[in-house]
Amino acid sequence: QVQLVETGGGLVQPGGSMRLSCAPSRSIFSTHTMAWYRQGPGKERELIAVITREDDTNYVDSVMGRFTISRDNAKNTVYLHMNNLKPEDTAAYYCHALGTPWRGQEIQVTVSS
Repeated sequence: QVQLVETGGGLVQPGGSMRLSCAPSRSIFSTHTMAWYRQGPGKERELIAVITREDDTNYVDSVMGRFTISRDNAKNTVYLHMNNLKPEDTAAYYCHALGTPWRGQEIQVTVSS
């Protein structure tokens, strides 16, 4: 079993930035694609960003150009950098190792003035 521990989140004003972090309890990046999901109030869960073992990235259209997924293998951490945040980005976010049951706890991000 692998634990994914997330940090970050909170309240940010529209147009602001925020970084979420996700640290697995052991090294899995060389064997697993990592993803960030979110679920906004009254919305379906949404896969928003993916980073593969080969560092290929992909994003849902709604965050393209504003969010960046990255990872630091030395720190064993995957990040979601969020810029130009909008109220519609308000959601519970979590990281997930695709193809496994390993996922982090949900972190609330609220974008509001």
